Amino acid sequence: MRYAATIYVLLLSFGCTSVKVTPISSEHSPDRICLINNSAVIVAGFEEAVRGRIEYHGIKTELVEAGRVPSDCLYTMKYTALKNWDIGLYLHHAELYLLYDGREIARAVYRLRNKGGLALNKWASVESKMNPVVDQLLGRMGEPNSTPNSNT
Repeated sequence: MRYAATIYVLLLSFGCTSVKVTPISSEHSPDRICLINNSAVIVAGFEEAVRGRIEYHGIKTELVEAGRVPSDCLYTMKYTALKNWDIGLYLHHAELYLLYDGREIARAVYRLRNKGGLALNKWASVESKMNPVVDQLLGRMGEPNSTPNSNT
């Protein structure tokens, strides 16, 4: 019995999630963010999940091609996402970079350590993984149209 508990704790430790966020500062309050399309991302629903969560906070989004960003779009976002397979496909790594006039002003990295290991939450939806990451990136705590959190 004692060994079973030890093994269970070890198995759970192999599936930890790491989220590192440098949120947007209070000096920035975008009303529109242009997501620069990354055609290499093949994680189903990733762009829609990120755009949907940004729009949840009252910020308009537009998907644009690299090199074709409208001149009136001062806030842009670059992103990448990777998937893995273990009985099914799942998101195991994502990076978001928010830029203002070409300069990085915020970033977020989501990563399942050891690609999720034996953790069952690795098959959670893209939305459930990315919503809190986008909230933190925008300095908001999940409330729609909320003001940036000055404590982050």
